Amino acid sequence: MKTIISPSILAADFNVLGQQIQAVEKSGATYLHIDVMDGMFVPSISFGMPVIASIRKNSKLVFDVHLMIEEPLRYIEEFAKCGADIITFHLEAAKERTEETIDKIHDFGCKAGLSIKPGTPVSEIEPYLKKVEMILIMTVEPGFGGQKYISACTEKIQETRALAEKYGLAMDIQVDGGINEETASIVKAAGANVLVAGSSVFKGDIRDNVRLLAGEE
Repeated sequence: MKTIISPSILAADFNVLGQQIQAVEKSGATYLHIDVMDGMFVPSISFGMPVIASIRKNSKLVFDVHLMIEEPLRYIEEFAKCGADIITFHLEAAKERTEETIDKIHDFGCKAGLSIKPGTPVSEIEPYLKKVEMILIMTVEPGFGGQKYISACTEKIQETRALAEKYGLAMDIQVDGGINEETASIVKAAGANVLVAGSSVFKGDIRDNVRLLAGEE
């Protein structure tokens, strides 16, 4: 599977956000990771629909929107309409409405992703594997950028890829948290093919950083 780098604008310089998104496009990356945090599901608060709608006007990147919010079902329509291509939500936030949330994402023409925190067993997402296009394994506690990769999550990536293969699913497995040149190699070997990276993309030369993480010369 080809490695996809999804640069997280949480680490971008918002004073020159438009320029940095253009640099992401020129780097060869096809995804842009957009973290949405509500201050409830996670302690931090980030950007929402107006920012996504604004940057959508000038970008053809795949908008990979990660909802770290309580009761994500409430806002699926709004995020789809403002430009999301992939909407990923947390199993822990949706609870008994997980399947309904997945269906609503599909109803609005977006791909569905399902995410779990480091402490949530992979077995809890197994019932939904055939219904989503992507699983996001958080490799740090969600809510803050710049955290160190939790090594125990490597086994969860392996377990998720094994389950996908068991069911004959060529699905995307995304990782988010502490991804740099060293950990990128670890998670790719474990079975991840979509890597979210913030500071390791936006600090320094964006093009070179993206190519380095993807394993390109």
